[in-house]
Amino acid sequence: MTTEFNRIITLLRKERGITQKQAAADLGVSQALLSHYEKGIRECGLDFVVRVAEYYDVSCDYLLGRSPDRNGLTLRVEDIPSPDAARDSIYRGSTLPTMNKKLISNSLNILYDKLGASQNSDLISEVSGYLSVAVYKMFRLLYSSNAKNASSLFSVSNGRWNGYSSAAMDTAEANVAAILAGEEVGSSAPMKDTSCFAMTSQSLEQDYRLYSGSLMMLIKNSEKRIDKQK
Repeated sequence: MTTEFNRIITLLRKERGITQKQAAADLGVSQALLSHYEKGIRECGLDFVVRVAEYYDVSCDYLLGRSPDRNGLTLRVEDIPSPDAARDSIYRGSTLPTMNKKLISNSLNILYDKLGASQNSDLISEVSGYLSVAVYKMFRLLYSSNAKNASSLFSVSNGRWNGYSSAAMDTAEANVAAILAGEEVGSSAPMKDTSCFAMTSQSLEQDYRLYSGSLMMLIKNSEKRIDKQK
């Protein structure tokens, strides 16, 4: 049985606000046995997996960690909503979150268009990894600030996640630098020509009329923050 199973059934129970004793009774097992399942001490049979899936109204694939979607769906590009189309794109009570989201989102449009022009899958993967872990870190800090939130949402332990995620970002950044320097990092051919990244402020404005202003503002705001470290 996948090690994700014990983490996910613990998360589902805690998010539902059900005691281990109640969940065990509802699932037809002893509390001691359910405790062993949640801790990963013992493995359950497939019949129990099906019972748990029905009990929490999720798919078996989700329970086994084979799908991040509770219904077990495979996430496709066309299934991912555009940030601009999201109904929660305007935030309550303040324009600041909306403005910053637009600055970042519009800048990412330029970044990924340039990455696509490189046709280097390793470069795209490493940049995406860096950005994904950065979002993960900020989300986990927010999530973990409330003691009522179930820590079992995450598989990396509280003692390791911050240092490990920073190390993952450093590794991704180093790999990006190596790829751009022409070194072979993954399966893609070494990148010997970076002419696809030739740009000026004028060319950015011409090529990305809708987004270049956001990128320039993001650069300005970032460098203000960086200069404060002097």
